[in-house]
Parts: sequence; C-alpha cells; structure tokens
Amino acid sequence: MSVVSPPDNLAPCCTCRNNPLTEVYRDQWLLAVHKPAGLLVHRSPIDRHETEFALQYARALNGGEHVHPVHRLDRPTSGLLVFARDPETASVLGKALMAGEVHKQYLAMVRGWTEDTGLIDHPLREQPTDRRHKDDPQPVREALTRYRRLATTEIPVEIEGYPASRYSLVALYPETGRKHQLRRHMQHISHPIIGDTNYGRTRHNHYFAERFGQSRLMLAATAMAFRHPVTAQPLILRTAPDASFLQVLSIFGEVLPPLELEWDPAKSVHD
Repeated sequence: MSVVSPPDNLAPCCTCRNNPLTEVYRDQWLLAVHKPAGLLVHRSPIDRHETEFALQYARALNGGEHVHPVHRLDRPTSGLLVFARDPETASVLGKALMAGEVHKQYLAMVRGWTEDTGLIDHPLREQPTDRRHKDDPQPVREALTRYRRLATTEIPVEIEGYPASRYSLVALYPETGRKHQLRRHMQHISHPIIGDTNYGRTRHNHYFAERFGQSRLMLAATAMAFRHPVTAQPLILRTAPDASFLQVLSIFGEVLPPLELEWDPAKSVHD
C-alpha cells in the first residue's frame, strides 16, 4: 500500500510562484493538490464573476496540459483535491466514486460537544447548481455520514445567552456524496460547522472571525483512499490542514490525536 503524506510546509509550487495550489502527489495518471479555502474548483453558473479556478492552476502544475477534476470540493472548503491527467483515468476513478469505492476523510470544528462517534442517516434534497432552477422540484437522495470526535473544549465566552461556549473537533467520513452533505448533516444534528455562512450559527461565526481576524469555513479534506485507477494498488493520499485552519484549532490547547482513515483494501477489489 502506498501512503502519501503532505509536505512539511504547505506552500505553492516553487515553479509557479503565484499558484495557490500545493502539490501533494503526482504520477503518470493522477495529480493531487491542497486547495485553499475560497477557491472554486471550476467555473460555476452561481459565481459567473470569478476568474480564478483550481482547475486552471492545476493545469499550470501539469505543464499546461489539461486535467480532469474527479470529485467535488466546495469553494469554502480547503484540502485534498484530486485530478486525473487523462480522460480514461478520470472515467475509471469517477466510476469508483459512484460505486462507493473511494473513501474520504474530513476534519471539522463544530459548535457544541458531539457524541464520541455516530452515524448520520438523513436523506438530503438535491440542490441545483444553476439558480435559475432553484424553484424546480428536486429529488431526495439517501445521505450517510460517519463521524468521530477527536477533542472538545469550552471557552469562557458568552454566546447565544450561555455563560460558556463548547466546541468539538471531529473527523467526518461521508459514505455518500451529496452537495454540502457534511455541512447539512452537522446542522441536522445541531452541531453546525464553525464559519459556515449557509448552515452555521451567525454569532459563533462572528466570534471566531473577530478573534482570529479571518472568516473561513472550518472544514478541511484531509485524506482519500482508493485503488489506483490504473495499477489497482491501494493508495492513501493525505494532506494537513493549512495555517489558517490550525490557528483556529489553537483553542483546543492540546496536541491533536493522529487522524486514521479506516479502510480495508481487500474490500475494494474490483470484480
């Protein structure tokens, strides 16, 4: 099994000094990068005014050759983003994603103290990518997310009428891939992600924005595991949260436990 860890210092590629992406892994068929929060993966009808995208920066890392994004990563979410370097590899990995054979791990800071572990089984209504269709009927899809609590803290700050405020650091493992699934699921169990302007709690978001001088979603994609689409060898890609994320995590005041992505490659063998 090949395990690829992040570089010691997350910084843009030295050959592309204005490139905000950090290369995590590369081979003949795949390119994996760390995407900063606030960068769209590709053009979107929702954000027509944007001119910079992860796709174009990944293409620059690929020597100007086209790359193919194989999964979603919301604009405000930072972390691991994988591209295929040819259409055939993109097709194989895309089918593996649809079949549930790609395992993902995220790190999130949420309001309140969660249970130690849990499974969120809550169907979600599809959300159209084009605002012109926002009023059209949308199907409801099965949505499953596992979570594991890593740390908790309580700070002596009154927010929403309570004399102290509690927060949890959790590892999230989506078993389906619905739009905004993790953000909507954490809202559903009353533990919204800090910095989430769509599904979070405004007063908590404002507190952290003022305290740390930044406003960001506290959600980071930290690992993916799958069988290589060409060699079929088990591959685990990892990337560490960036400095802005770690700065906010300083409220936990402790060394964070290592993140483990539970995956048995023997259960992911293609027929």
